[in-house]
Amino acid sequence: MAERIPPLYALRAFEVAARTCSFTQAGAELALTQSAISRHIRTLESALDCRLFERKGPKVTLTDAGQRLAQELKVGFRIIEEACLPFRGNALQLRLKAPSTLTMRWLLRALETLRQAEPELEVQLASVWMDVDAVDFQAEPYDCAILLGNGQFGAGVEGCKLFDEWLIPICAPEAAPTTPWNLQRLQEAQLIHPSPDRRDWRRWLAAQGWLEQVRLDRGKVFDTLDQGISAAMRGHGVSIGDLHLVADDIRDGQVGLPFDSAVASGDGYYLVWPKAGPRREKILRLRDFLIGDLPSLAGIDLNYLPPV
Repeated sequence: MAERIPPLYALRAFEVAARTCSFTQAGAELALTQSAISRHIRTLESALDCRLFERKGPKVTLTDAGQRLAQELKVGFRIIEEACLPFRGNALQLRLKAPSTLTMRWLLRALETLRQAEPELEVQLASVWMDVDAVDFQAEPYDCAILLGNGQFGAGVEGCKLFDEWLIPICAPEAAPTTPWNLQRLQEAQLIHPSPDRRDWRRWLAAQGWLEQVRLDRGKVFDTLDQGISAAMRGHGVSIGDLHLVADDIRDGQVGLPFDSAVASGDGYYLVWPKAGPRREKILRLRDFLIGDLPSLAGIDLNYLPPV
């Protein structure tokens, strides 16, 4: 049997390289050099007598055989990980993946409250930047995740909505007048975009009927909602915020609202987990706790508009 199985180190190097589409990134993840990854994959190709990657300069793409092998190995390594999990020192911990802005502006506080209330329910948090929120429970080392989306996270995944995303322009407190801004003032303002695709401003403007009247090709562009919020709070322009995630700052007078209309993006934050996962009971306990400790919109009087 051992003679028919290629070296495990070569299989692992290939699985990571296939997932990242980069020998360099695979090396960084496995603490190896790019040349070592390349050698391991050549070893695997020799053992299997087929090409797994097409190489065009620094760019590599999977062959058909490579795609089939990568899919099978993703499942195989996940099975190995689950088999070893009960023997690890942190076997009792729930491994939770969550987006960075949500983590900083709500989840850290909620998990600290959980730690004090239920110390036996340990949660190991990984705060990850994601342009589009996603998790692959077959390939990533998580038991559950909190993701922003429309509730469709694929077959084999269960989920529970925590709260909806409501988008609203935000600015420094001194820039917010006693009466709401008008279109002209927004056209003259410095816009802050919390994502490179400018999707949040586009959604809010469409709900106002102003999408064609405000230029979106100008302003400052950031990678995360939290960066956009921080820039707006410091007076660098007008950003789009998630109402739930800036509610405390609004009540504390640290964030101003130039407009009184919040727009539903159509997405929400969901706790998701694999249907067949071994930690279901603990995940449901986490779900119940989070639902009881969600960010509140109490005291914030706005017009709430449905998605366009």
